[in-house]
Amino acid sequence: MALEAIVPDWPAPARVRALMTTRAGGASAGGYASLNLGMRCGDDPAAVAENRRRLAAQLPAEPTWLRQVHGVTVADADAARARGEEPEADAAVARSLGTVCAVLVADCMPVLLADERGSVVGVAHAGWRGLCGGVIEATLDRMRVPSASVLAWLGPAIGPRVYEVGDEVRAAFIARDARAAQAFVATRPGHWLLDLYAVARQRLAARGVTRVYGGGFCTYSDAERFFSFRRQGAASGRMAALVWLAG
Repeated sequence: MALEAIVPDWPAPARVRALMTTRAGGASAGGYASLNLGMRCGDDPAAVAENRRRLAAQLPAEPTWLRQVHGVTVADADAARARGEEPEADAAVARSLGTVCAVLVADCMPVLLADERGSVVGVAHAGWRGLCGGVIEATLDRMRVPSASVLAWLGPAIGPRVYEVGDEVRAAFIARDARAAQAFVATRPGHWLLDLYAVARQRLAARGVTRVYGGGFCTYSDAERFFSFRRQGAASGRMAALVWLAG
């Protein structure tokens, strides 16, 4: 089966390239079938290495992978690439041609960012902890371009009809921004459905980023295309969201 990927539908400059993998086209088996790109989720390392090889064949260089911890640290992907490092971070930015920024996801929301001149790109791993903590804002800060010049694409994440969270998650978001209450719908006592896409749009708009695309996916509901940690548990693979500058 060929590697399948989603190409973001956004009006980014021609030199900005991006894609989001699905679970199709890899060598992994079982719950990891088939294009699992995560090295730390229990899959056979040889299968993951083959999956990453197949992905890299579609890219200008091996992605600058991160050791993600659901935080807000933003890596300089150009420097990490030059040193051959895998930094502990949940976002990355790049200004050099061919440096591929990447995050791994399996329900958490990937946010791709680029400026209208095509001078810098970024990607953020925005699960509820990172989103609440400000990982999108931290990535925008590291891009060092006017927010009005930035375009964003929200990649596949767990959708608002199924992502149930507790009172503590809602309280954390509202403590940071009261407008986040609009992204929650009550279900049973002490539980709420959370719209990650809505919160991301709020946060981007608050920083002056109004050209926001994507959203509308649900990794939990679309088992054929996407891995989902909430649906599969520990034996879930990871997809990758990637963005880079081409010459």
